[in-house]
Amino acid sequence: MSSAIVIPAYVRRHSFIELDARARAQSLMDPGSWRELVGPFDRIESPWLPMQGIAPQSDDGCVVLKGTIAGKPAVLIALEGKFQAGSMGEVSGAKMTAALDLATQDSQNGKKTAAVLLLETGGVRLQEANLGLAVIAEVMASILALREHAPVITVIAGTVGCFGGMSIAAGLSSYIVMTVEARLGLNGPEVIEQESGIEEFDSSDKALIWAINGGEQRVGMGVADELVLDDAEKIAASVQKYVRAGLPQVPRSQQVELYRERTAALDTSRQIDPLTLRKSWNRKTNQGGAR
Repeated sequence: MSSAIVIPAYVRRHSFIELDARARAQSLMDPGSWRELVGPFDRIESPWLPMQGIAPQSDDGCVVLKGTIAGKPAVLIALEGKFQAGSMGEVSGAKMTAALDLATQDSQNGKKTAAVLLLETGGVRLQEANLGLAVIAEVMASILALREHAPVITVIAGTVGCFGGMSIAAGLSSYIVMTVEARLGLNGPEVIEQESGIEEFDSSDKALIWAINGGEQRVGMGVADELVLDDAEKIAASVQKYVRAGLPQVPRSQQVELYRERTAALDTSRQIDPLTLRKSWNRKTNQGGAR
């Protein structure tokens, strides 16, 4: 008599984090609907990295697909965290900005086109300095222009996280989806420790890092919209849901008074632990605060 072997769901899942940027992007688009814009065979790469002895990548670590999601027109931009930590340079920033502007143009012409950003990035590419800062500003402007017409959905999965100027770009999105493994913050732990000392932030304390910047904390505080498992199908379902939902009633970045009230109510005379902060902010949200 044989007994069937039961395989746990977490073993059967298709990890999203383990995919590269191109495979992540393709997994979220409707099958057969997409085409890649300015792909690796176009050989548009950073002219600045070779000058510093760094091998460039033929797509500059930025993948752009145009097609449909849940049957609706969409552009999808994915940053490759394994190339220069997903940092934003002149070429990758130009590709992202152009894709967002293309979606805005289509939307203005009556073809509402959503944008999905897969952000695995440490922010500006230091080797391209001011050029990187400039393109991040352009990306933000393009997000603001598009979100007047169609939703901009950011997915942060791991393992690089989303930091620096691109964390501000994420905050301008209509919706943010994160995994438990993901992190979102303006300054990375190493930067905070370097500038303010280990007493301010111990970058070797992984539990502390995820307690402050991790997906569970960010969603619990209302800084992000949904916490999902590291499962390509579940992330795809979440993205499809927000594409169908359309524009939020009030973008998070416009809820200035809400966050001013929350910040003013904090007792800064003592150190507030992350769980207490999450419970406090979440309680205010449940009592009627806009999210």
